Amino acid sequence: MKQLYIKFVLALFVIAISYTASAHSAVVVGSVSEVAPSHLTGVVRDSVTNEPIPYASVSYEGKGVGSISDINGAYRITTRKGWNEVTFTAVGYKKKTVKIVPGVTTKLSVKLQSTDIQLTEIVVKPRKEKYSRKNNPAVELMKKVIEHKSSQRLEENDFYQFDKYQKLTTSINDVNPDDFGKGIYKKMPFLVNQVEPCLETNKLIIPFSVQETASQTIFRKNPKDEKTIIKGINTSGVDELFSTGDMMGTILKDVFTDVNIYDDDIRLLSSRFISPISSSSAISFYKFYIMDTLKVEKDSCIHLTFVPNNSQDFGFTGHLYILKDSTYAVKKCIMNLPKKTGVNFVDNLNIIQSYEQLPNGRWALKDDDMIVELSFVKNLSKLQVRRLTRYSNYAFNEIQPKLFKVKGNTVKEVDAMMKDDDFWNKMRPVPLTDKENGMDLFLKHLEEMPGFKYMIIGLKALIENFVETGSKGHPSKFDFGPMNTIIGSNTIEGLRLRISGQTTAKLFPQLFLSGYYAYGFKDNRSKYKGMVEYTFDKKEFLAREFPKHSISFSYMYDVMSPMDKFLKTDKDNMFVGLKTTTVDQMSYVRDAQFKYERETMSGFSVAMTVKNRNDEPTGNLFYIKNDEAKTNVHDITTTEASLQLRFAPGETFINTKERRLPINFDAPIFTLSHTMGIKDVLGGDYKFNFTEAGVYKRFWLKSWGRLDAYVKAGKQWDKVPFPLLIMPAANLSYITQRETFNLINNMEFLNDKFASLDLTYDLNGRLFNRIPLIKTLKWREVFKFKALYGGLSDKNNPDLSSGLFLFPTRDGVPTSYAMGKQPYMEFSVGIYNIFKLLHIEYTRRLNYLNHPGINKDGIRLAVMLNF
Repeated sequence: MKQLYIKFVLALFVIAISYTASAHSAVVVGSVSEVAPSHLTGVVRDSVTNEPIPYASVSYEGKGVGSISDINGAYRITTRKGWNEVTFTAVGYKKKTVKIVPGVTTKLSVKLQSTDIQLTEIVVKPRKEKYSRKNNPAVELMKKVIEHKSSQRLEENDFYQFDKYQKLTTSINDVNPDDFGKGIYKKMPFLVNQVEPCLETNKLIIPFSVQETASQTIFRKNPKDEKTIIKGINTSGVDELFSTGDMMGTILKDVFTDVNIYDDDIRLLSSRFISPISSSSAISFYKFYIMDTLKVEKDSCIHLTFVPNNSQDFGFTGHLYILKDSTYAVKKCIMNLPKKTGVNFVDNLNIIQSYEQLPNGRWALKDDDMIVELSFVKNLSKLQVRRLTRYSNYAFNEIQPKLFKVKGNTVKEVDAMMKDDDFWNKMRPVPLTDKENGMDLFLKHLEEMPGFKYMIIGLKALIENFVETGSKGHPSKFDFGPMNTIIGSNTIEGLRLRISGQTTAKLFPQLFLSGYYAYGFKDNRSKYKGMVEYTFDKKEFLAREFPKHSISFSYMYDVMSPMDKFLKTDKDNMFVGLKTTTVDQMSYVRDAQFKYERETMSGFSVAMTVKNRNDEPTGNLFYIKNDEAKTNVHDITTTEASLQLRFAPGETFINTKERRLPINFDAPIFTLSHTMGIKDVLGGDYKFNFTEAGVYKRFWLKSWGRLDAYVKAGKQWDKVPFPLLIMPAANLSYITQRETFNLINNMEFLNDKFASLDLTYDLNGRLFNRIPLIKTLKWREVFKFKALYGGLSDKNNPDLSSGLFLFPTRDGVPTSYAMGKQPYMEFSVGIYNIFKLLHIEYTRRLNYLNHPGINKDGIRLAVMLNF
């Protein structure tokens, strides 16, 4: 959610610029206004019934360029100079070719005559007949393609290497030339100077962000290893205004990632789509039709079209051009999303891939282009994201073993961000456009706008949750924030005000300071935290940049709930401050901590911590010994050392000023930790040992969505009072949160051993897409099940063993319990994508319903921006 939110706000930032007043006079560039969009649109219909024909092929014969009609028979295809004939074909209809005048003919509806079509002496019935996969030549051909696809995989070679160039350009889309000289263009004439035509769509665009990456990939089959060496990164445009670096480029690369049609599943738009040549699902998920035999770049190919069985499922429509030989290799692929696919914000998405034959006879990807047209808010400007990728210099020679000794799958050369123009001129297979090359001038004009400085401050605070203290030419050395923690409240402090801040790498590239001061107006106490962190390598902006290698020391005094440690955000975040139940069992905590962290490029990390903690109960929380005198204990002190191991291969992040966020939840995560309490050291009152292990894995279920599974288990090995027992991860706010229980109260269950299961099944609209009327809303369904199994041994039960604390109560009524033989369970049913924004979830507690003060069910909310 967070990554798309950032992208959304960045998009609105550029669009908002268009509506900011400027004192400049009007300038109109005639050469740009003369480039008008040129398209041919219309509807393909049955000549007898006049019904629209869905998924008809519209193409320029022999050009390898075409379109496909939607479910209502409507099509749209660009016109090109010199291309004077358009051909319409559909299964069960005669082919029809119509002459046009490019740039003049803009509307053309045609009617096709129905007929049986013979292909290799097998009759394919007209489209009005039920589609059959049996004895279908298109299906038989696709089975051959799938059967032979392994022979086209590069991984079948002992070694391979190739060079890759990729350019990501983000632009304001579909600019209307009739508006030049008036409105925003009159107030901001430099926008007109930034307008250029997009040759692929024949629309006018305003580029505002460009990121180029030049890399080399090397592969070894045995032992299997693959490395991507980033040789150059070049970023220009509005993302330079944000000091979190290549945040926008990282998000775009993940959302609009590389497409490999030879994979069974295609990861795109943070979702999974079934490939048209998926070994397991393509034949059952798609309908295939043979359209024609034609030449593509001198190679004889069979032209197929494909459509999903249900146009609202996450699948593609498109064209495959299969070589008419024994290799059954793909020569060219054109894919797009059906109009009725339940994908948010995407108006059009087109993928065009071309393959070339290598000297060894195999076919490999040469060109991979993607153009996505987006619209977030109605009546505001639209966006276009174009990803251009070129592959070259394939080689299959043996690669020196030393090249694989570098740690991590992706390695960035030290000077990757500092390559000069000569380097990029050599690396670019396609030159930058004039406007892409002129981003510096575009930014200069933006910065000269009246009020731009204050708009940037506001947008940075919204996007990054921090306010910078720097200025143009003087990057911020200190940032105030997080801004959403300034004001809050709780039962102990009443109104709470807080001011926070942190230094950046612009002050010290290896030394970072952060902290906050807060004051509660009910308890009249000051709270504070300070931290100093030293990183062993220089950072560009923040200490948490991956891979992290640092030591830190922090000191904190604050009031906390035992459940605060399970929050994924700052405990003072005002949006999680509203609780579903009374939270009056809290503690004043004084915490001194030393920590060492080391991350590797392979996804393995280690963290070692030494901590001294003093815990003073407050509110309705008391530490009372279970002796005859019921002795009240003012506070407890623990000294502990812990070690945590974590392995998350393939995990990727974006850095924000507040925290580091994962953007790829496909990566499995394995964790193992052990914490040892040390008695009589720095005042430590207890000896204890606690071990915990966890596993997270996402399972993609083809067209049936995805299943996220979290499994955890842990054990407290020693005799300890209840504050040191295992407490369930309870979420006491109305906001949904991963890896927490919605309806368990604060410290409700106290265990010394536990195992938990958290399952989230997201069908991504699979059910709703089949319900009339409901499917038009594009709602999506999600189901959750959470269970906690725990136990309390006799040695840690205050009713059975002396020297412990009595379990917490409120007004004499117990609020904490030892679990019975049954696991605690809760179940949730949610609907999300409401107005493309809201997530509403009903959650129900299934057992332990006799505990006083619990909620048996409830409603939880979230703001989720998803494709």
